[in-house]
Amino acid sequence: MIPARYEHFVFGLVLSGLMSFMVSGIATFRSLGMIDGFAVLWITNWLPSWIVAFPTLLIVSPVARRLVSKLVRAET
Repeated sequence: MIPARYEHFVFGLVLSGLMSFMVSGIATFRSLGMIDGFAVLWITNWLPSWIVAFPTLLIVSPVARRLVSKLVRAET
């Protein structure tokens, strides 16, 4: 098991992986349609996007949290 102090990294890894997987699949499908070898193209497009998505998520998420905290009213 991974120690709890790494939870935000593991969360970011999983979230960026799932999100980039779905987005790259949709983009590949919209560009090419359901062609022969679609799955291979999807995966080969997904991996580079995940490599960009994970560090981006780690950098952007603190900014997004601060922005959301300014937009959302605390419950009383």
